[in-house]
Amino acid sequence: MSGAVKHKTFDVSAVREDFPILKETIYGKPLTFLDSAASAQKPQAVIDTVANFYSHSYSNIHRGIYKLSQEATEAYEQVRNKVAKFINAASREECLFVRNATEGINLVAQSYGRTFLSEGDEIILTELEHHSNIVPWQLLREEKGIIIKVAPISDEGEVDLKAYRALLTEKTKLVALAHISNVLGTILPVKEMIALAHQAGAKVLVDGCQAAPHIPIDVQDLDADFYVFSGHKVYGPTGVGVLYGKKELLEAMPPWQGGGDMIELVTFEKTTFNVLPQKFEAGTPNIAGVIGLGAALDYINQFNRQEIEDHEHGLLAYALGRLRGINQLKLIGTAKNKASIISFVLDDIHPHDAGTILDQEGIAVRTGHHCAQPLMERFGLNATIRASFGLYNTRGDVDRLAEGLKKTRAIFA
Repeated sequence: MSGAVKHKTFDVSAVREDFPILKETIYGKPLTFLDSAASAQKPQAVIDTVANFYSHSYSNIHRGIYKLSQEATEAYEQVRNKVAKFINAASREECLFVRNATEGINLVAQSYGRTFLSEGDEIILTELEHHSNIVPWQLLREEKGIIIKVAPISDEGEVDLKAYRALLTEKTKLVALAHISNVLGTILPVKEMIALAHQAGAKVLVDGCQAAPHIPIDVQDLDADFYVFSGHKVYGPTGVGVLYGKKELLEAMPPWQGGGDMIELVTFEKTTFNVLPQKFEAGTPNIAGVIGLGAALDYINQFNRQEIEDHEHGLLAYALGRLRGINQLKLIGTAKNKASIISFVLDDIHPHDAGTILDQEGIAVRTGHHCAQPLMERFGLNATIRASFGLYNTRGDVDRLAEGLKKTRAIFA
């Protein structure tokens, strides 16, 4: 792990030293970064690994007999092993590299969906899905005539399991759901929901973008048929993600894109396709991004994951306590089982106005609909303010957010 600092225990002050951007100032104020749910910052180990690869080891992969190409291929494929271990896949062949979780979901929709779903078949989503887990299924609906049903959520932001069970019938062929809501932080009971779907004969895709940075992932224990996550949310580079699929499903699915690497033999009359995982990896991939993802997973894995969970859960509890003390602040989503993501509104102050004032204080939060407009409609809102925490955040960050919000209230008083 190039440039990495080994930590024997989780110490947030030491961890912050690993992230160079946290030393930056915004408008003369220390950067308080509270938008990790959108994209996490990168430790020096990841930055160094990508720079080192481009500076000293760059080559295309899987096709060169010379030393640089062989070494790049080995480094790239070693990351697949790390990914398989990170999510406890049964085999490395079940782990496909894609551009991001969005592309992974589209791959499943277009390959599995086009092949195995027919007119009148039903897909179940939940009311708190990201657009990336809604739009691909709508595109498939336009093409195949499938039916989309939506499991509702409570005012607290929890999936109504009774209603979900009622939606499951012999017509249900696929369930696609988030592991953790990117807006509310709700941790869904995915293991139970998967089991119920399987009892109905349906396959399940899990959007794990928000789960991968915060909680251990075990796709075998969950019994997920497909699982996706993005590298940039687990402290890795942009432009790389992972699609896990059970081997028997991936082998039965046709390729989604055609080109180099996914072929075995090409003639003008016929093409035969490569074995897994290359069957779904057409063209030159984001080689440096994948290698950077490997460094990010190494970085996370040096810690006891329970220590990270405990740190982030403590931050969440502290932040909820501070925010509840702010006049006319309303929390959106108060599920009992939450990750370190908080959405809220400030009475008559538009979230964009609040976000602009916070930015002047060096505080980076996300404002808007967070690519979850149906969820906003469920709560009768156009937008919220969202603060999301990573392993590098501290109570001091929470305090600065609280003071910034009080200042915002005072300006609009």
